[in-house]
Amino acid sequence: MYKKKLEGEFIISSIIVDRLNVVLTFNVKPESDNFSESVSPFHNIHSQNSEKKTDTYAEWDTWETIHALRDALSARHNVTLVEANEDFIYKVKEAEPDIVFNVAEGLNGISREAQIPAILEMLGIPYTGSDPQTLSICLDKARTKEILSYYNIKNAKFFITDDVNLSDSRGLTFPLIVKPICEGSSKGIFSSSFVKNESELKSEVARVVNEYNQEALVEEFLSGKEFTVALIGNGAETEVLPIVEINFNEFPKDFTPIYSYEAKWIIDTKENPLDVFTCPAKIDKLLEEKIKKTALAAYKILRCKDWSRIDIRLDNDGEPNVIEINPLPGILPNPEENSCYPKAARSAGLDYSSMINKVLLVAAKRNNLL
Repeated sequence: MYKKKLEGEFIISSIIVDRLNVVLTFNVKPESDNFSESVSPFHNIHSQNSEKKTDTYAEWDTWETIHALRDALSARHNVTLVEANEDFIYKVKEAEPDIVFNVAEGLNGISREAQIPAILEMLGIPYTGSDPQTLSICLDKARTKEILSYYNIKNAKFFITDDVNLSDSRGLTFPLIVKPICEGSSKGIFSSSFVKNESELKSEVARVVNEYNQEALVEEFLSGKEFTVALIGNGAETEVLPIVEINFNEFPKDFTPIYSYEAKWIIDTKENPLDVFTCPAKIDKLLEEKIKKTALAAYKILRCKDWSRIDIRLDNDGEPNVIEINPLPGILPNPEENSCYPKAARSAGLDYSSMINKVLLVAAKRNNLL
């Protein structure tokens, strides 16, 4: 995308882009601490809580991803790593960045993804990605669905509850899906989340409420094909990248047809990746346009900025329904691993470095740095 022009400068079309001072902020998975780094692992702050669930840090990145991000940005800009911990506000001020590339997920609270952007807004420092309001809303799956419903964007019928003795499905038709209301990266979504009767529903609601200390989102199961759509840009310049299709018929025999935590992080590994993703999706032009239109409408309605990934599933009538909006999309760098945003970018002709720098570029333009 870029071509070198002069020392310290790059050019895109007719725009000269000076090397920017970029802070990369992140949270790192505890199991990737075997790397020798100068940053201190954020999870040590919470070491007094030894009863962590299997998926506690599912949203956080590995050092492999963080290093890949750093290397991609460093090819064109000056990069400083600043971990999203209690020292962040001091270290980011010391670094004096032109812009922050934010992939921090946070740990505590329903607005954890909004905490770093809120600090940056207080300090007047530009950053990549959506603002605190959008990040907070999109992490709350029910609030997202309420807004989408208001704007007539299709999504599954649902209710939320913290009643561990729930005795009925409140008019919804089985099978149902039960999820924590405010988690990402398939946290809290297991094969057992697919419930077929009231007994299973009661059990799953109780599990979510007790284990995740939050309300359960109960949705009607959408029986059609599932897709994910990567978007990049702002306003009229927003691009919809090639659609990724998830082929559940390629899952192991008797495996629940949902992209659960087990599917995403346990049976789908770098050493033995699931061959279940097709990009571009092999669908007719009419369905492709419907999916893209739905994703773009959701992106704009939720006021996403710079980039997002939107998950979509077809209902019984073959109509696209929004499952979830991910304004901090997963971006595993290894092509052998199934990471949908980079997969869509590669299909559009963007390698990992170009993808990351394009996100930085659109954020810099939005913040009038170019």
